[in-house]
Amino acid sequence: MRYIRNTQDFHIPEPSVLSLGKFDGLHLGHKHLIHELEKGQKAGYRSVIFTFDIPPRSLSEHDCRVLSTNKEKEHIFKEAGIDYVIECPFTDELKQMEPRAFLKMLTDQICVRQIVAGRDFRFGRDRSGSPADLVKYQDELGYRAVIVDKIQYKGEDISSTRIRTLVCGGRIEEANRLLGYPYFLTGRVQHGNEIGRRIGFPTVNIVPPETKLLPPNGVYVSLATLEGETFRGVSNVGCKPSIEGTHPIGVETHIFDFDRRIYDREIQISLLRYLRPEQKFDSLEALRRQMEADRKEAESYCMGQ
Repeated sequence: MRYIRNTQDFHIPEPSVLSLGKFDGLHLGHKHLIHELEKGQKAGYRSVIFTFDIPPRSLSEHDCRVLSTNKEKEHIFKEAGIDYVIECPFTDELKQMEPRAFLKMLTDQICVRQIVAGRDFRFGRDRSGSPADLVKYQDELGYRAVIVDKIQYKGEDISSTRIRTLVCGGRIEEANRLLGYPYFLTGRVQHGNEIGRRIGFPTVNIVPPETKLLPPNGVYVSLATLEGETFRGVSNVGCKPSIEGTHPIGVETHIFDFDRRIYDREIQISLLRYLRPEQKFDSLEALRRQMEADRKEAESYCMGQ
């Protein structure tokens, strides 16, 4: 997969099927679009995702934090078999483009044969372009528009906004059903104070990017994936109240039956189920007892899956 970023000067000469959108989280609704791209691949086209790199408006607003960082998107798109991903800067020039001009730019720079979009897709100046415009200009600009219906779960549309609400509420299992995979966070393993190791529960620690949407502080059943290997575990999202309580929000994971030193290596932590709120304990022995109980509950949950 080729990932094109930080430029408006992109060119794809091969006949392509193109999908447009934010693709935050790449949930089941997005996978409906991906399925159309796969059809195009079978017809001999290259699959292309086009998305804008739009910085968050305010990190104090949950809606401005992302379900998947750019690096995580790259991983997800690669797993989905996409040929090209274009992450285009959202410049003032592009903001002011009328819908037809925007489509003309795309078809001039990409050999587009099909454009796939959802029924709620908006583009162009002041979001004035709609799927109807994709259809309107298809003959003139030489592509075929494929408009895809929204996917629903329990009578409501699956959307990134809906999934953000679930994640913010700690409803991880339901969020995972809408995503089609466990909600995950990635980061490099950092040095900690090794308190967990001293009480028989060594942990790995990561601090996700500031733009990443985190669930409520608390303890979660989790999976840890390192270089293709996946292990069961328990993760604490929070600031270690029993130790200092002043650290930035991070993710501390006890990986079952795992005692490797993996500092500075990239790890993925997938959250499966919320277990309990983050707590402050009066002693390390009380913390050890609770971690033992958390492990047993997590193991029981994993055995039932």
